[in-house]
Amino acid sequence: MRRALVAALASASLSAPATTAVAREAQIVPVRVCNYEWRAGTWQIKQLIRCAARRWDSPGTPGQAISVARCESNLNPRAYNSGGYAGLFQQSTWYWPGRADQWGQDDRSVFNGRANIIVSVRMAHAAGSWSPWVGCG
Repeated sequence: MRRALVAALASASLSAPATTAVAREAQIVPVRVCNYEWRAGTWQIKQLIRCAARRWDSPGTPGQAISVARCESNLNPRAYNSGGYAGLFQQSTWYWPGRADQWGQDDRSVFNGRANIIVSVRMAHAAGSWSPWVGCG
């Protein structure tokens, strides 16, 4: 019994880097997920938010996700405020690179509507609410 336990623990520790690689692959978002052209206008942006909210099971309804984006930026992907927040969901430009990397949108601008939506919806899902968007969530 003890040998089996030691073997299992050794096996688990050897596979840890592979598990990390698998977890990293799970973070990458396929290009075709929620494949709406956000640059085409407000209707497409709302469709993309609805799709992402359903795909990543965001808190509340897809309508709530749209309401947060409307409150934050009036659904303007180029929105910016002098406090250092930008994009549809007014992500912090200081924290954006790490958040984008963490949620599978590395090397994408905070002003990329698709990236901003996916990162924000996934953050809300992880938090269990839209409360990080104080005043809008």
